[in-house]
Amino acid sequence: MKHFLRMLIQVCLYFYCKFLWRCLKFVMRKLTGRCELQRICYNTKPGASRTMKIETSLRDSKSKLLQTSVSVHPDAIEKTIDDIMELKKINPDINPQLGISLQACLLQIVGYRNLIADVEKLRREPYDSENPQHEEMLLKLWKFLKPNTPLESRISKQWCEIGFQGDDPKTDFRGMGLLGLYNLQYFAERDASAAQQVLSDSLHPKCRDITKEEISKFSKTEWEKKRMDKAIGYSFAIVGINITDLAYNLLVSGALKTHFYNIAPEAPTLSHFQQTFCYLMHEFHKFWIEEDPMDIMEFNRVREKFRKRIIKQLQNPDMALCPHFAASEGLINM
Repeated sequence: MKHFLRMLIQVCLYFYCKFLWRCLKFVMRKLTGRCELQRICYNTKPGASRTMKIETSLRDSKSKLLQTSVSVHPDAIEKTIDDIMELKKINPDINPQLGISLQACLLQIVGYRNLIADVEKLRREPYDSENPQHEEMLLKLWKFLKPNTPLESRISKQWCEIGFQGDDPKTDFRGMGLLGLYNLQYFAERDASAAQQVLSDSLHPKCRDITKEEISKFSKTEWEKKRMDKAIGYSFAIVGINITDLAYNLLVSGALKTHFYNIAPEAPTLSHFQQTFCYLMHEFHKFWIEEDPMDIMEFNRVREKFRKRIIKQLQNPDMALCPHFAASEGLINM
């Protein structure tokens, strides 16, 4: 009975708040002479803050036209803007900037949805060793990461040198499909020097410098043990696939909207997603060194801590994960 009453109160509260919000919107329109979309566009700076407010307003509208506008085909956006202006009785000649602002927001909103579909398609496509294109991408990955070391054969223990688990990498792509390979190749090709450095560090890790404050926290026995410990490396390719999973989940959950709506003036693309992967890979490598784990069994703990840090950063509406290395060139559009 208590559970039923709690649910009833929550439902009543929901409808009350919804009614109150609609009343407030009506009053604001009468007072300002502007609809909610106009108030958002005129009072909120471009970027994630504006686009996310527009997206919420459209999605929560009682108008079917406004609700469906967030999922129209990109080619239909211009007509959709005209229909919205007509529905809201807004003269485009008097309010020319409104149409431009709405179009920019809708391009980002629709583009984000389409990007999820593109990424999901790659994730669902399994690696096929009989597919020449898949094989070519895999061999390119080796060449980009180990340009001075020829691969002796397609099935080889050499694959372990770049962080795969066995002599045939195809088995490691099961979780993320082709998406993992696409991201690894993008990182290795677009920012070869950084990728090679991360690979080298993962194979030959260096202990980070320990501050005096940290030393003071150790007992003499603990300090001697810590001083003798070796830094722990990781499997580059496997971690790359794992970070691909992190980037994918950030995308699907909507957490990356803040980033993409701030850096992409129009629709975010697969290149933007891959550039974000490069940033996450780069930052995770630094974070791993800072955390200085005792062994590889701490990977999940470090990854989860890293994930929470990224999510916290993305909760800032002005946040953009702006990498400062070659893979980001030409992609940041603040």
